[in-house]
Amino acid sequence: MISLILADDHPVFASGLRAVMEAEDDLDVRGVAATGEEALRLALEHRPDVAVLDVTMPGGDGLTVTARMRGAGLATRALILTMDGGDENVLAALRAGAHGYVLKGADGEAIVAAVRAVARGEAVFGAGVAGRVLAHFARSAAAAPFPQLTEREQEVLELVARGLDNGAIARRLGVSGKTVRNYVSSVLTKLQVSDRSAAIVRAREAGLGGATE
Repeated sequence: MISLILADDHPVFASGLRAVMEAEDDLDVRGVAATGEEALRLALEHRPDVAVLDVTMPGGDGLTVTARMRGAGLATRALILTMDGGDENVLAALRAGAHGYVLKGADGEAIVAAVRAVARGEAVFGAGVAGRVLAHFARSAAAAPFPQLTEREQEVLELVARGLDNGAIARRLGVSGKTVRNYVSSVLTKLQVSDRSAAIVRAREAGLGGATE
């Protein structure tokens, strides 16, 4: 049985969505919220498998609720269900930790399938959203000179290439010196270079480190 909460400030839509979910034998709706604050309270109280959240609600939007659920250590997976399919909202949902993003124009069967997929730990993007997400990451990968590095490792390499030492990098990124050392070690391994100087050469050859402190 998949437990879930629903959050939408449009009562007619929320009622219809609840009816769709409750018609399924494997879905258990624990509560329906009309505000972000209420959605977070339900999530903390019931700790559901899935939270189906609208983006725009009074008292905290769905993305804020998603981030706060993560911050509270909940295992609840967020499925964003909204009218707004704009790129900025989709990417913001990903950054907040959402597992899925589906537009309200989708039929009930598609929304139910998305809930089940998110409950299994899959990432789900509805029609009209998936293509833009893939295009965004394809552009990001093409722009990154070292696609084998994570985004944070790219940041660290850029700062190393500018000549910053670990202490300065730690202050810039707001992390500990030990964390920076770990990042630098990972960068050296992934670039297959033996030391920091060789990494700087590779980075500058790729166009990084142009700005100086």
